[in-house]
Amino acid sequence: MTDLGGTSDAVAFVGEWNGPVVATAVHAGHELRPEIAEAMVLDRVERFREEDPFTDRLAAVVPDHVLTSRSRFEADLNRPRREAVYRTPDDCWGLDVWRDGELSDDLFKGSLETYDAFYDALAPRLDALAERGPFVLLDVHSYNHRRDGADEPPAPASENPEVNVGTGSVEEDVFGPLVERFMGDLRDASLGCGPIDARENVAFEGRNLAWWVHDRYPRVGCVLALEFKKTFMDEWTGELHADRFRRSQIGLAAALPGLHDELERLR
Repeated sequence: MTDLGGTSDAVAFVGEWNGPVVATAVHAGHELRPEIAEAMVLDRVERFREEDPFTDRLAAVVPDHVLTSRSRFEADLNRPRREAVYRTPDDCWGLDVWRDGELSDDLFKGSLETYDAFYDALAPRLDALAERGPFVLLDVHSYNHRRDGADEPPAPASENPEVNVGTGSVEEDVFGPLVERFMGDLRDASLGCGPIDARENVAFEGRNLAWWVHDRYPRVGCVLALEFKKTFMDEWTGELHADRFRRSQIGLAAALPGLHDELERLR
């Protein structure tokens, strides 16, 4: 694992990063730098519910992956830089986050440093991958589906697939067959429980990390933004459902060989 000097507590890279498939889980972190924690009034449990816990363990199915320990409430790595720091409730689903109602300029600038450190560290690693040929980055997230309350019915499955694969900015003429192969392999990983309900761009199409990669590496980089519905955990208590989570891990792992095959075809 490679740490990043002064930002080693925020971002670390696992693996050799010499293969064509890598993964991130940029919303998995829960930690805050001390001055941000002091300024925050948002309850830890509520913050945890809006983060993507355990997605770092999903991303770890891919040997080459990034560990990001900081919370999205310090810096949201999947938003454009101008929107990456939640300063007011309007920036983060109406939540009251900061003791003074709005984040100060000094703390805002410090959070942008966290944001910049991630992209500054990621860029040279992906530059090296791109020099070798096409690559895939699996951008792993999760999403809530019981927002009405712990005892209320979940959101309808028709609009909330078990895995939403976001491909909104993928260049279809280059990577269309790869996306189709990945979707098929993911669905076919039934694991004795029926096919995985994986659908494309139902509620999420991918955001800044995908945009950034596709802009920086046109026709070479392909980001699949994976949103796993939080059926693998209780989103209100934070309890992990180990069997369901393992199914997600195995399902994702089963789809990796096909990505390598399709990337080899593109070389």
